[in-house]
Amino acid sequence: MKKIVCTVFLALAVTASLLAQTTPKPAERFRISGQIKGLKDSTCVLAHWYGPTQYIPKDTAKVDPQGRVVFEGDKLPQGLYLVLTPKQRYFELIITNEQSFSFETDTTNFITSMKVSGNKENERFYAYQQHMSKLAEEAQAIDAQKKLRDDAVSAAMFNKKKEDLAKQAQDYRSNFLKENAGLFTVKLLSASAEPEVPNPPKAANGRPDSLWQFNYYKQHYWDGLDLTDERFLRTPLFQRKLERYVKELTVQTSDSLIKEGEYLIGKSKANKDMMLYIIYYFTSQYEQPKILGTDEVFLHMAEKYYLTGIMPLSDESARDKVRERVNILKPLMNGKILPAPAVSDTLKRPIDFANIKSDYLVVFLYDPECGHCRESTPKLKKFAEANRKNTKILAIAVDKSPEAWRKYIKEFGIQNWIHGYDFTFRTNYRQKYDVYSTPVVYVLDKDKKILARRMPVEQLDDYFQFLARQKQELAKKDPAAAKTAAPKGK
Repeated sequence: MKKIVCTVFLALAVTASLLAQTTPKPAERFRISGQIKGLKDSTCVLAHWYGPTQYIPKDTAKVDPQGRVVFEGDKLPQGLYLVLTPKQRYFELIITNEQSFSFETDTTNFITSMKVSGNKENERFYAYQQHMSKLAEEAQAIDAQKKLRDDAVSAAMFNKKKEDLAKQAQDYRSNFLKENAGLFTVKLLSASAEPEVPNPPKAANGRPDSLWQFNYYKQHYWDGLDLTDERFLRTPLFQRKLERYVKELTVQTSDSLIKEGEYLIGKSKANKDMMLYIIYYFTSQYEQPKILGTDEVFLHMAEKYYLTGIMPLSDESARDKVRERVNILKPLMNGKILPAPAVSDTLKRPIDFANIKSDYLVVFLYDPECGHCRESTPKLKKFAEANRKNTKILAIAVDKSPEAWRKYIKEFGIQNWIHGYDFTFRTNYRQKYDVYSTPVVYVLDKDKKILARRMPVEQLDDYFQFLARQKQELAKKDPAAAKTAAPKGK
């Protein structure tokens, strides 16, 4: 039985509308009664899915000595629910508009023993699962027989039986979808299916065009999932498909991610709750992104939807926090010139930032007593020595005393770096350079434009190899441009 995690709310102070739970009228109630053989004198929880591993509890009920349990209360938001029994075992129920029904099941196998009364949706939901389980058991029995008889004739016979079972399953599924059109069960099954990709045309080399196949697959990826049906918010399917589409089928650049985000927002705009969730997803994923340079996605979503009021927040102070974050990040995006730090060297002479001459400048913002900074410094020193012909290091202590700063420089033997310190203590490094933890590394080109921000020291070697390859590719295409063009950030 897979593990699931309970969550009460998500970050970023998003209002309860994201949970898509419309406040029910006082007269609207639900009542689900059940009997679970093999369970007694315990507690069950009724909850709905929220993402592939999270759930939100809606009711808790006692199980009596006979295994009887009753859930009841204000009408539930529709979606796919779980009944959680002790030890995190669970079975699922579909909640649609009909919210008064009963069920019987057995702890030995929740699915095969399930009987539902008074609710067509769940009757058909379990009829489908039970039929498919029966076919799966038959397939397992054939596999067991194959292990006992491995001669060619028997193998051919068993393979034919397996093919017949697969055909039966395919036909049953197809007929089930047609006969039960309109049920949410059918929508769930359709959403879980992969797009069927036809045979591709041949590329110029005579081989099947794999790019055509990929594009077709991506274009039809959402065909089976209705992005205007908010019930999918309360299933494991939607989040899983969204994650795959964004992280596996989309190029991980800000332009591509913003384009795909707007595409999905447009497809879901007929349902406010689905649209708001998609906005939230992109915003939360790319505020602190794992892929360098993709935080522009956060800026786009924040400015277009949060600061305009399209995305509801708990209060204005939450919107102020988003605005503050936008104001911090906006001057620090790739391609922007890094704001000149007002720092002086160890002799208290102002450092002329604009006149530091180097193909690349690595700005290392650190705390002399920070453990991670102390671990990173020897690695940065090694990198600096290997790249001293075209790279300089500007190391700025953002905390601690001048004495601690000078001691740090001597301790690590990094006197040949450019070292800066704000003796006036007027620089707010968190607001000006987004330093909420240390160290923070910026990679700049010769014009002090940002190529990468928050670059881990451990990744500098790989990143500079990428820059070198990029420059070589540009030189092949346009030798004159390669001499003057600044490399693009990753």
